[in-house]
Amino acid sequence: MSIIKRVCAGLLLALLLAAGAVLPTGDHGLAAASLEQRALFQGRVDYTLTTHDRESFQEQDLENTSFAGAHARDADFSGSNLHGAILTKGVFQGARFVATSLSNVLMDAADFRDTDLRNADLREVIATGVRWEGARIKGADFSGALLDLSAARQLCATAEGINPRTGASTRDSLAPYC
Repeated sequence: MSIIKRVCAGLLLALLLAAGAVLPTGDHGLAAASLEQRALFQGRVDYTLTTHDRESFQEQDLENTSFAGAHARDADFSGSNLHGAILTKGVFQGARFVATSLSNVLMDAADFRDTDLRNADLREVIATGVRWEGARIKGADFSGALLDLSAARQLCATAEGINPRTGASTRDSLAPYC
C-alpha cells in the first residue's frame, strides 16, 4: 500500500479514535472501520487501544501493525521492525526502541518522552504533535521525517552520532530543522 494511502488510513483511524468510534473487538480490534482499513490490518496482530506497559517486543516483526492509542510505557521494542506501523496517540514514555526500524511510521500526537531511540531508523516518519522531551537519539536517522519545527529543534540540541545501519549522521538527518 502506498505511503499516501497508509497516511490517509492512519489519519482516518486517528479521527475515529478521537470520536470514540473505534473499539477493540474480535481478531482485528476494529469495530467501525472501512473494508480498506480492515485490509490494512488483515493477517497482523492489532494492538489498537491496548495496554502493554513494561512488556517486551524485542526483535519482533511488527511491520504495518497498529499501536494507535495503545499504552506501552517502559516497553522494550529494541531490534524490532515497526516499518509502516501506526503509533498515533500512543503512549510510549520510557520505552526502548534501540536499533528499531520505525521508518514510514505514522506517530502523530504520540508520547515519546524519555524513550531510548539510539540507532533507530526513523526515516520518512510522520511525527507531528509528538512529545520528545528526554528522548535519547544518538545515532538515530530522521532523514525525510516530517516533524514539528519546535520539536525538531529540541531534538537538534542532542543530535549526535551515526546510524550504523543507514550510515546517516543524526544531526545531518535533522538538517532541515537544525
